[in-house]
Amino acid sequence: MRTRKGAARTQAKKRLFERSKGFVGGRRRLTRTAKESLLRAGAFAFVGRRLKKREYRKLWMVRINAACRQRGLNYSRFIAGLVKANIELDRKSLSEIAVHDSRGFDAIVEAVKRALAS
Repeated sequence: MRTRKGAARTQAKKRLFERSKGFVGGRRRLTRTAKESLLRAGAFAFVGRRLKKREYRKLWMVRINAACRQRGLNYSRFIAGLVKANIELDRKSLSEIAVHDSRGFDAIVEAVKRALAS
């Protein structure tokens, strides 16, 4: 006697439909369409996780550039000065300092200007 899927198929479909909850129309109700929609959603989610990292880095750069320009320096000169001054802060930290601690950022900018001058 051949084996049939039975309960296993029901469970698989149940898992599929639980994951497609919130989709509209056949994307939620039809097995094949729901499966295709989930594959696409997974692909977009994968891409989105990487895009989010890019977007944050762009935001940090814009914030740092704005803070530097207020202090008479542009972004590229500032980053070059950081390297020269041996200051190893990442862009996320610099952005947070620029937004929340203006005195601290002033000190960093002064160190950068000294490094660029020498």
